[in-house]
Amino acid sequence: MARLFDHDELTGISKYWHVTDKGEYVVETKQDASAIAKQNKRQYNDNDGRWGDMQRVASIPLSVYYDLKRKGIADDPKAMKKWMNDPDNRVFRTRSGTV
Repeated sequence: MARLFDHDELTGISKYWHVTDKGEYVVETKQDASAIAKQNKRQYNDNDGRWGDMQRVASIPLSVYYDLKRKGIADDPKAMKKWMNDPDNRVFRTRSGTV
């Protein structure tokens, strides 16, 4: 049985405490990224299509970012560009085009 022990309204991150069948303690982190996805879609649709220095191209929820860090993608510029250009990750993009 999971018990909620922390929730951050600002980030949408909730932490749950579990005890496994083996008696191990586990903290599960979940994030509701729907607000980020909605904002990204608005920015994606509203951008003028021009590119330049210091243009935001994505907004990635913390839970996704930490997963990318764990996999080594966030620390590898080539892998990160590939991930950002993958159509499956479009929900995180705030600008069209290729990174």
